[in-house]
Amino acid sequence: MELDSDAHEIYIADGYMNKRVIVYDSDKGTFKRLWGAYGNPPNDEDPGAYNPAAPPDQQFRNPVHCVHISRDSLVYVCDRVNDRLQVFTKQGKFVKEFFVRPQTLAIGSVWQLAFSTDENQKYLLVADGENNVIWTLRRADGAVVGQTGHNGRNAGQFHWVHQVVSDTQGNLYTGEVDTGKRIQKFILLH
Repeated sequence: MELDSDAHEIYIADGYMNKRVIVYDSDKGTFKRLWGAYGNPPNDEDPGAYNPAAPPDQQFRNPVHCVHISRDSLVYVCDRVNDRLQVFTKQGKFVKEFFVRPQTLAIGSVWQLAFSTDENQKYLLVADGENNVIWTLRRADGAVVGQTGHNGRNAGQFHWVHQVVSDTQGNLYTGEVDTGKRIQKFILLH
């Protein structure tokens, strides 16, 4: 979930049974709007197996795993199994998309994201629980410019990295599920 305090709205990645982003009034709890992939009306039908060679799916897959709002008021949505981030206006108009390791099968590569803490939020830090890395993407064009970690149980390695968040100093915190069951802190070096 992501709270837009100024607009009094809460955005929800409603994607374990449904395939959509849904927005409610955060004070009254009343429905405001919803959308699916590419800003289309949501479609909860089973799209079949993911095929990285096929044209991009016109709907989200389960799960729609995160929703976050950037400082410039764009809404970023993790479409985990489709290995992509889609970007929208707050009203649900499609802006652009980035694919992250589109050859990733199973449960996908785009699990969660955090924005870099610089004023323009130049980078996206994307948690990839299938490949067990944190990808650093340039927010302007989605180009992968770095990665952190790999599969494993030692410090700096991941087993199903599920969450990522950064603090005001740019330090990164990750959370792992399944038998990972831990939180790690990565310190931003200047």
